[in-house]
Amino acid sequence: MSIDRDTAARVAKLARIKVEEDALPALAEEFNNILGFIEQLNEVDVEGVEPMTSVTPQRLKRRVDEVTQGDMPEAVLKNAPDSREGFFAVPKVVE
Repeated sequence: MSIDRDTAARVAKLARIKVEEDALPALAEEFNNILGFIEQLNEVDVEGVEPMTSVTPQRLKRRVDEVTQGDMPEAVLKNAPDSREGFFAVPKVVE
């Protein structure tokens, strides 16, 4: 797959990234480099390889799932910039 200047402009618009017209060819080339790297990765045989989250074998530390102090909404909301009816109040972001 090859990304041209128009496709790079469309991707930038969808991502809501302002890209100057003269920078679009370089962006398209960067996208092509990324896609080339992905194609390279797709050529690797990973049959029988277990998925991992780190290159070193380790287990994440987990805390005991136990009930702690609760039922104190006043203390939780004490430092909130705005709260209403026992909940955090945030500005509306969707119209």
